[in-house]
Amino acid sequence: MKSIQTRRDFLGKSTLAGMAALSVPLTSCSDTDRPVEEKVARPPEFLVPAGDAIPITGTFLDEISHDIPHQNWGEKEWDADFLNMKAIGIDTVIMIRSGYRKFITYPSKYLLAKGCYMPSVDLLDMFLRLADKHGMNFYFGLYDSGKYWDTGDLSWEIEDNKYVIDEVWKDYGEKYKSFRGWYISGEISRKTKGAIGAFHALGKQCKDVSGGLPTFISPWIDGKKAVEAASGDITRAKAVSVIEHEREWGEIFDGIHDVVDACAFQDGHIDYDELDAFFSVNKKLADKYGMKCWTNAETFDRDMPIRFFPIKFDKLRLKLEAAKRAGYEKGITFEFSHFMSPQSAYLQAGHLYRRYKEYFGIA
Repeated sequence: MKSIQTRRDFLGKSTLAGMAALSVPLTSCSDTDRPVEEKVARPPEFLVPAGDAIPITGTFLDEISHDIPHQNWGEKEWDADFLNMKAIGIDTVIMIRSGYRKFITYPSKYLLAKGCYMPSVDLLDMFLRLADKHGMNFYFGLYDSGKYWDTGDLSWEIEDNKYVIDEVWKDYGEKYKSFRGWYISGEISRKTKGAIGAFHALGKQCKDVSGGLPTFISPWIDGKKAVEAASGDITRAKAVSVIEHEREWGEIFDGIHDVVDACAFQDGHIDYDELDAFFSVNKKLADKYGMKCWTNAETFDRDMPIRFFPIKFDKLRLKLEAAKRAGYEKGITFEFSHFMSPQSAYLQAGHLYRRYKEYFGIA
């Protein structure tokens, strides 16, 4: 199966070279102690209504990365970033996955016995402590064995997560008040083999072990920007129609809605003039099956041949405005720390943060 341009695709050598040439650190080691809050300049006279959009109130935490570089933060940097998140109203953090292949975020007895590498620190414990400290809700992302990406079959993920879910709830879930839900981390689109069965089995176990804590998924729309990341293409000719999207996702929602509480479609695979059509269908389906309709407002840009840099503010604004028009309940993003944080390795991320604060009138 050919890989699709999701966040899980690895960058090619040319991408890494371009990244080195085009991005520079916003801060150095010497200025990490400066106050997180900076004075926001007086907003310009907007040509559009300011703040007429759904705000971003949740973000993924991408510590097991695939196609973006590690920032190699320790707890001091993460603590500062939680403050940056909180300053713009983020109340929910989602660990995007607890492990991928042999790299894991916590010392799982089960996964270590299967040959995974011991992490240098317990990132899961750190994120939960920081979420407790800053009054945020934490969602745990399940383990990704990588077999789905090799075979196209999600049923492989059920077996390992049977143990991971039980282990994590016993060792962490009952210990931290911020542990408020689960993220079923398989990133799928339409017609993914075994998706309904796998999502149902995983969602049911998460709910059963935790007394019914909420679960959510974040699939991608099979749109015109769903291209191979390794290619230089930005769009493709063949893409799903709105009618096909509604029919196929109606079948998936019908099979999982009793154990999956919310769906946050990734918003970057369709064009900006398609947002209203697809978003209205997503909300219609979620309402029909009693699910929450969130948006995963990607803060990286899919419109460039170099993968991936922080998105232009107006592109993000268009997506958030469309989500508000569709009546979505919550906006989350992939992901704040790389693409929107003022302490990101990308200089552009801090600028996006300031433009966002100006638009929403956040001091």
